[in-house]
Amino acid sequence: MVAFLATGPDERTDRAAAGRRPRRLPRTIRIVADGIEVCSHCEVAERTIPRMRGLLGRDGLGAGEGMLIDPAPSVMTFFMRFPIDVVFIDKTRKIVKIVHSLRPWKAAGARRASAALELPAGTAARLDLQPGMALALADEGAAA
Repeated sequence: MVAFLATGPDERTDRAAAGRRPRRLPRTIRIVADGIEVCSHCEVAERTIPRMRGLLGRDGLGAGEGMLIDPAPSVMTFFMRFPIDVVFIDKTRKIVKIVHSLRPWKAAGARRASAALELPAGTAARLDLQPGMALALADEGAAA
């Protein structure tokens, strides 16, 4: 599902007149592991620029928020302002590694990882996420 950011027809007309395309809103999903809601509002970064930008420029993630970066066998927190938990998952959506409270200016990766789920620091421990757990992804608002 692709949505475009526009508050009304005037904004679309102004953007078209200026020769710019409307900005795409990120796709959001829910993520559940063994019946536990891991992320109720998870942005999906699948395109090059959103993957590179990641969480830069933000002051933090709220409860239930996160970002799934796919593909991403590793992440870097250069220029970030806050620590995050990183859950690395493989192509079958099983957790292969969890990095707790990765601070700014650090990097982490995992063998066999194909994607990285970035969550607020402390979330993985609070939810008792463990390697080997399978994640279910569903459109936001749908049952996973």
